Amino acid sequence: MTKKSNGLKRLTTLVIIKCNANVRKGEALSEIKIAIANQKGGVGKTTTAINLSAALARQGKRVLLADLDPQANSTISFLELQDSGPSVYDLLADPTSHFSDIVKKTKIENLDILPSRINLAKLEGKLIGELDAPFRLKDRLDPVVRNYDVVVIDTPPTLGLITVNALVAATHLIIPIQSSYFALEGTDDLLETIERIKARPNPQLEVLGVVVTLHDRRTTLSRDIYDQIYQVFGDKVFDTTISKSVRLEESPAYRESIFTFAPASSGAVEYANLCEEVMRRAS
Repeated sequence: MTKKSNGLKRLTTLVIIKCNANVRKGEALSEIKIAIANQKGGVGKTTTAINLSAALARQGKRVLLADLDPQANSTISFLELQDSGPSVYDLLADPTSHFSDIVKKTKIENLDILPSRINLAKLEGKLIGELDAPFRLKDRLDPVVRNYDVVVIDTPPTLGLITVNALVAATHLIIPIQSSYFALEGTDDLLETIERIKARPNPQLEVLGVVVTLHDRRTTLSRDIYDQIYQVFGDKVFDTTISKSVRLEESPAYRESIFTFAPASSGAVEYANLCEEVMRRAS
């Protein structure tokens, strides 16, 4: 058996253990907190966070998008960077900060955002030695989460303290995986991190699903990679795949979601369909 086959077998075993544990049934779509995480960069985490949040808001859900990525791409997609006000860094690092001073309205009805700044990259150094460091986001969201139906948490491409905060605070996890040759590289590290989170700080964390992104149905490679992802994750893979799309890449530059920038595009249709799947699985 090849090294790659051994790795795939190990990853499949991890998925069976972690994805099937503690699956909750019959929970209403209320106060749902969805982390979107994968330590690989360029897999569509932020694109999914932006457009899933917008799709949920269009369905009448009260949505909070928490940008936990120091690159602040979710923030840039909705707000002017000239706004030098407090950010999610202040919320997590300063116990005296107030959520109401940091949260911002977006131009999308029902959608608020906790903005990020580059200074969020300093958070791990700031919280070294703090016993409550992994719980900062959960503790700050708990008093206000009742004001929202869904919280969507965008995460950085690492498995450090910021992502751990997202997983501790979340009720559900969506894993975007790019349809590329190295799609599953490092995924076992993410799943092991999820297992450690579920073992103690957040036993209720549920893998809601895996969304295949940047998918090109025209190529044999993309189809083969999709089959490989499905072989590992099975029914956890969402039926909806997100295709490669120039419109999806362009929309953040205009500070719009795909639904207002290109409402008839394949990206708009696919994220609307993903939203429907998310609501079904989370209910």
